[in-house]
Formats: sequence, C-alpha cells, structure tokens
Amino acid sequence: MNTSRRALLALAVLPAFAGCRTVYYTAMEKVGFEKRDLLRRAVKAARGEQQDAGKQYKDALEQLQAIYGRSGSNLEKAYDKLKAEYESCAADTKAVQGRIKEMDRVASDLFREWEGEIRQMDDPTLSSSSRNKLAQTRTNFDNVSSALHRSYEAMPPVLKKLQDHVLYLKHNLNAEALGSLRGRAQEIEGDIQTLLTRMNAAIAEADGFVKTLK
Repeated sequence: MNTSRRALLALAVLPAFAGCRTVYYTAMEKVGFEKRDLLRRAVKAARGEQQDAGKQYKDALEQLQAIYGRSGSNLEKAYDKLKAEYESCAADTKAVQGRIKEMDRVASDLFREWEGEIRQMDDPTLSSSSRNKLAQTRTNFDNVSSALHRSYEAMPPVLKKLQDHVLYLKHNLNAEALGSLRGRAQEIEGDIQTLLTRMNAAIAEADGFVKTLK
C-alpha cells in the first residue's frame, strides 16, 4: 500500500484526544506527511463527502417525485426504494459531519503549531512574513469551513422532511395518501435545490483553498 493511501486511511480515524493526535502526527511525519499535507487531504475529503451527499439527495428527490407520479400500482416497491434513498441520505449526512469535524481539528492543530514555530524565529522579517502567511491561510480556511458548515446545516432539515414522507407513506400506501402529499414534493424540491447550491459553493471554496496549499 503506498504512502498516499496509508495517509487517507489514517485520516479517516484521526484521534480526538490531543495526546493521541500528537502520536498520530508524529507517525504521519515519518511517512512524509506534515500537518499542511493532512489539512489539504482533510479538506479534499470533506469536499468529496459533500459531493457524494449531493448526489444522494438528488437521487432521493427523483425517487420521491417518481413515487408521487404513480397512480397506485407497485407502491410498496416504490416506497422501499424511497426508504433506501432516505437511509443513504442519513448515512451521508453523518459522514459529512464527521469529515468537517476532522478537517477543523487538523486546521486547529496546524495553526497552533505554526504560531508556536513563529515564536521560535529570531529574524523579524522572516517571522513577519510567516505570520502574514499564517493569517492569510487562516482567513482562507475560515471561508472554507464556514461554507462547509452552512452546507451541512441545511442537510438535517431536509433529511427530516424526507423522513416524514417516508413514515407517512409507510402508514398510508394508497393513491389517496399520495394525492395529499404530492404538492409537498415541490417544497422538498426547493429545499434540496437550496442545499445543492450551498454544497456547490462549499465545494468551490474547498477547491480554491486546496490550490493555495500546493
């Protein structure tokens, strides 16, 4: 297994406690990955998780629209598909949350280390330049983190509405029930479109930030 693959696997289980993270970072440095590299990978992982979640929410919307377009035949089969889409959305939402937490934790550790190293520098010109670079990197990261958090925060409300529809249909698999909810599909469609817009903005921010770390 190459070092890049090892780093990605290790990043997925980044320790939560400071002492364990120190051991983790030391081990990663031995295979050629500094915190800067790990932050870049963490941002890319969060971005990728957002992209996967976006596709899943779109699939759920399409399945919801499909089931409401039915006249009553094969409703149980269609319901099963919608339920599976909802469960996938729930899993992806949780995964996005986890990736964002990992990303924020790596960034916090990187910036703390960077600040400490600047204090060790004697040359005022070099330390000033490094401090300016730190400030710019932190500002850029804050923009990425904020965009990703805004995107994530839009997920649970949409997920809850999907759950409501899934549960209602579970109890009322008939054409009359579909008719009473068909109009609400448009409301969820608007929510998902808003969510996807936030996701795309967050992904664009992440792409821009990753380029600054190369």
